[in-house]
Amino acid sequence: MNMAAQTLEAQASIADRVQVLRDTFANGRTRDLAWRKGQLTRLEALINEQQEAIAEALYADLGKCKTEAWTSEIGFTLSDIQHTRKHLGKWSKPRKVSTPIAAQPGKSYQLPEPLGTVLVIGAWNYPFQLVLAPVIAAIAAGNCVVMKPSELASNTSSLLARLIPQYLDQEAFLVIEGAVEETTQLLALPFDHILYTGGEQVGKIVMRAAAEHLTPVTLELGGKSPCLVDDDANLDVTAARIVWSKWMNAGQTCVAPDYVLVTPAQKQPLMEALTKALETFYGKDPATSKDYGRIINDRHFARLQGYLDNQTIALGGQCDEGSRYMAPTILDNPAADSPVMQEEIFGPILPIIEIANLDEAIAWVNQRPKPLALYVYSNSDACVRRVLNETSAGNVCINDGFMFMVNSELPFGGVGNSGMGAYHGQSGFDTFSHLKTVMHRSFRFDVPLRYPPFSALKLSLLKRLL
Repeated sequence: MNMAAQTLEAQASIADRVQVLRDTFANGRTRDLAWRKGQLTRLEALINEQQEAIAEALYADLGKCKTEAWTSEIGFTLSDIQHTRKHLGKWSKPRKVSTPIAAQPGKSYQLPEPLGTVLVIGAWNYPFQLVLAPVIAAIAAGNCVVMKPSELASNTSSLLARLIPQYLDQEAFLVIEGAVEETTQLLALPFDHILYTGGEQVGKIVMRAAAEHLTPVTLELGGKSPCLVDDDANLDVTAARIVWSKWMNAGQTCVAPDYVLVTPAQKQPLMEALTKALETFYGKDPATSKDYGRIINDRHFARLQGYLDNQTIALGGQCDEGSRYMAPTILDNPAADSPVMQEEIFGPILPIIEIANLDEAIAWVNQRPKPLALYVYSNSDACVRRVLNETSAGNVCINDGFMFMVNSELPFGGVGNSGMGAYHGQSGFDTFSHLKTVMHRSFRFDVPLRYPPFSALKLSLLKRLL
């Protein structure tokens, strides 16, 4: 068989497998609430029964310790399932709205209905929960789901491909492994929604492909998330929370603080507090810490090393190519046009940028693309109010790292270059639902004002009613 024939066969195979899901949706199986709750319960069983295997895969891919694997992936996903299952009955009910007098007697409401067969393309940095969190929302809304885990986190990808068919309905859920070729084949197919988590460049590819089928998309893209430290911030607490949120997963987090803006008066004390917190968390040599992760692959390791060229390294900078270890690294005032300040870092490097005051900090943020997250550490209500009112970001956290992620009532999503759409909690259910508009009128009191022939009197009365 020649290469062209093999490619056609592979395309047909993926298309045929996706068609099974479409047929399942068409027969109405996924609309039943009991079925949806049952699938959520089966997914919960998968996680509970396979915790060791999941943790081992995450360690193999990213060097994640068991605690980090639990808090950021396993436990996070379990909590999401439990919250969704608890509220599913309420979310799926008709949502009543008022009916104007001109449409009386009658009632108006929105009826959530599933979209159909959806595609979830996960990311490599949190390769378990960034696939399953959207899937939880899609299941709750009554959809069939095709999952495409990241090939860069190969151990987690293969684990999902093996376990999902064992626990979930094989005619409603499908895992497709592979890289660019398989993703391209998937994107050539019509879906009812696509949720992609990853970088801006691939996000544009996904959006272009979706446009061919007029498919709605949710894009979670990241960006350079700023961290503003006010002069009155509690530096010990601030430093601990910045270190926790920056160096979790070795900095490979889409909502990690990408750089810190601080005044000259606070800069040195903050750097000292960060250094102290890093040593408390990871010891004098983080390479020996069981709690510190590794870079995903050689390409990203080389990319991160390149960011250190011609920079003033205030702390860290040590690298070991063989184990893909990069020490927690702090850069002192890198130039605004340097690569480390132009591109999303997505690694364990934290630039500290000196700014004169809050005005300059706000201007700095606003001169750049809108970030996925923004952090401000301050005891001043006036400072916080200004940042909230004068900047734009997908998510904001005041006096902490990405703790907004643990609140299922808060939607998660970007704005501008950092993404579009949102999910988590009811927002995720709504993302994967169509809120069908319904008006139900009575046959009684059919006043003929709106029917021809018209008259000046009819027009006068209509103007009062409408």
